[in-house]
Amino acid sequence: MVDDEQPLRKVLQTSLTARGFSVEEAGSAERAMEIVAQRSFDLLLLDINMPGISGIEACQRIRARKPHLGIVMVTVRDSEGDIVQALEAGADDYVTKPFRLEELIARLRAVVRRTATENAGVTVIRAGDLEIDFEKRVLKRAGEVIHLTPTEFDLLALLVKNRGVLLTHTKLLRTIWGPQHGQQLEYLRTYVRTLRKKIEDDPAQPKYILTEPWIGYRFHSPSEIDSVPQDAE
Repeated sequence: MVDDEQPLRKVLQTSLTARGFSVEEAGSAERAMEIVAQRSFDLLLLDINMPGISGIEACQRIRARKPHLGIVMVTVRDSEGDIVQALEAGADDYVTKPFRLEELIARLRAVVRRTATENAGVTVIRAGDLEIDFEKRVLKRAGEVIHLTPTEFDLLALLVKNRGVLLTHTKLLRTIWGPQHGQQLEYLRTYVRTLRKKIEDDPAQPKYILTEPWIGYRFHSPSEIDSVPQDAE
């Protein structure tokens, strides 16, 4: 946990430890980079606005060294540009001060699940009445096979593997359609609308693929407290 506000670090350390996390703290990005280089961690909770090396720059440097480390950034800023900058620097997710502890815990656990899924080579994930088999490339809804095009499956698979974690429009577009893409937002929205029609009870009130306005999408498993369902975009 990296934050230049010592009282906040103490409060969070106590709260996170009580929830089962083992926490080490640092008061600067410079110190955090030293610690991360020396030992292994599952998660990095990193403040974006600190004196010296900024959280954004630290995130970029740490991500280059630790590609599988979960990173959640904390910021008092709430503009689209700052959030996108943090995510594109390599953060998996973000929370905005002031935040609710339950929201922070949900974000951290979602990132832990993502990294655990990657490391364990999980081939089947169940969420609500959905079951997705990545190896066989098969989606079932309430036990019934749902036909997806190859691109629809790739998009859903990326969202499900990162369930609970916010993925930006740019990341989704470049991962699924290639590095030359990134600005074709309506193209992505069309595929999301099509997926929602196939997996949602009510596509206008989605419970699986949630919209983060102006930023991206987040896959929500109804059985997990990852985020609150919202209207479709």
